[in-house]
Amino acid sequence: MSVDVVVVGGGPAGRALARACAERGVGTALVDPNPERRFRATYAAWADELPEGAPVAVSVSRSRVVTTEEHAVARGYAVLDNERLWRLPASVDVVAGRVVGRSASSVRLADGRVLSGRVVDASGAVGGSGAAQTAVGVVVPAGAARPFVDADEAVIMDWRKPPVATTADPTFLYAIPVSATHVLLEETSLARRPGLPLAELRLRLHGRLAAHGVAVPEDEERVRIPLDGRPRDWAFGAASGLIHPATGYSVAAALRRAPVVAAALAEGRPVVRPVAERVVHAMWSRGLASLLAMRPDEVPEFFHQFFLLPDDHQRAYLGGHGDLRGTLAAMLHLFRDASWAMRARMAFPVRTAKSAGTPG
Repeated sequence: MSVDVVVVGGGPAGRALARACAERGVGTALVDPNPERRFRATYAAWADELPEGAPVAVSVSRSRVVTTEEHAVARGYAVLDNERLWRLPASVDVVAGRVVGRSASSVRLADGRVLSGRVVDASGAVGGSGAAQTAVGVVVPAGAARPFVDADEAVIMDWRKPPVATTADPTFLYAIPVSATHVLLEETSLARRPGLPLAELRLRLHGRLAAHGVAVPEDEERVRIPLDGRPRDWAFGAASGLIHPATGYSVAAALRRAPVVAAALAEGRPVVRPVAERVVHAMWSRGLASLLAMRPDEVPEFFHQFFLLPDDHQRAYLGGHGDLRGTLAAMLHLFRDASWAMRARMAFPVRTAKSAGTPG
């Protein structure tokens, strides 16, 4: 088969790019080992980071963070519609197969088929040193979730300690509505090398639920996001380094960038990340190193300081992929306001406390 563009990987980023290419009239094939598999993860983002027309399932007008104190965040939050994220135009050729070889202009599948076209790797993050975000979540009726989150609200982080834990690793509760009637409650380890085991996260989540008399559903959501994967050539999405290494977010950035990359492919231009984006990513990676170096008790205090920053600094650091000036200003402001001990962690993140000194 010969097409203009071959997208390898059928996740949210790969499908967003295939969709954007098709909308420009670019002949597109999408290759995935199991292209009929629906998305089971919950994808969400700050509402103001999503492009116009993004497939939003439910949104809230206000957000909250609990660190050593409670912070109201003046930003809406949105959960994406997985069915619309998954759906592709009929003009996209969907190919079920496992890629075993690739170049810039073709891919070879395990069954011997060869697809020719400009190849874009959207198969996800790989490599790195093992730093990961992990989480275990359950969906409960909105009424049962009221001890954790109010109506028309998202709790982005609640760092209050769970009633049960076997390690000192800091984790937070993430509580967001996924429909008009149900809420996702997820125990999350923001960053650890290696990722905090799911069994520990499950224990903590169940402890939080039990403390409020909330029954534990049978189904659960399990999350593992590599945070320091190596960006690859001819890539898009997590494979190109779009995962924010200090937060794990990437889908909103992929949805914003897909039309830009599709335009470059349609015009025969190279698909490269701007220099400013690469520099910002390096700065974020420095932020990840600082998080990994902090003692467990320092992490909530760090986020307390972060959410005291002006709104524009918060937005720049959390999602400004190409905003070098804003990201630098946010980091300098945070460093200036931090304690001397916290400054030392930021300036000299030489030892990963959560992996070197924490069991589990």
